[in-house]
Amino acid sequence: MSTVKLSLEEAAGKVMVALDYPDAAAAETLLRALEGIPCYVKVGMQLFYAAGPGFTAGLKERGYRVFLDLKLHDIPNTVKGGANSIARLGVDIFNVHAAGGVRMMEAALEGADAAVSGGARRPAVIAVTQLTSTAQTMLNDEIGIPGSMEEAVVRYARLASQAGLDGVVASSREVRTVKAACGESFRTVTPGIRPAGMDVNDQSRIMTPAEALKEGTDFMVIGRPITASADPRLALENILKELMEA
Repeated sequence: MSTVKLSLEEAAGKVMVALDYPDAAAAETLLRALEGIPCYVKVGMQLFYAAGPGFTAGLKERGYRVFLDLKLHDIPNTVKGGANSIARLGVDIFNVHAAGGVRMMEAALEGADAAVSGGARRPAVIAVTQLTSTAQTMLNDEIGIPGSMEEAVVRYARLASQAGLDGVVASSREVRTVKAACGESFRTVTPGIRPAGMDVNDQSRIMTPAEALKEGTDFMVIGRPITASADPRLALENILKELMEA
């Protein structure tokens, strides 16, 4: 992997701060605390369902880079319609579940493509492989997928690539094998990032920001280490410093 040092802007561009809040007012408090730092923000189910699509569209109007994390998983026609609606919000990235299969993922692309016109760029569409809360025993015994976690993740990544998607959500532990299987330009978004010494909470497959960067991840989703901090801005600044020095 490259050993070129990152600038502050480059480091911030790799971080997606998870706005995992119950309402827009709480999210706005964090946004004010982080004002001026050019990171991505991630809008997940809790905030999207509470604040509605208008809040997400408003983030784009204010200049934020947005990852909409709704994990679409349904029959192809339904996902196509959902992807069309999401793309019209102007978000930069959104995701589907690779478990929906190649045809469903292709339909997501079709819906997103149909929403943009006049040479506008469609959002990047990525696929969830296995959640970073999924442990090996859960994968095998509860979900019913045999083999190793890495094998399961790479299988889904190959399907996403076959469908024409732009990348996948996977843990940082699988980044190298995903890139080897699907190419260096195939993007990886990695949750489960925890600075050294932080509680792992409900995550199973984690790395520090510096470790994830060295594995070659394109983006890292970071929530509670920032949002639950007494000083979220300082927490993010420390993470960015760690990335710049990695």
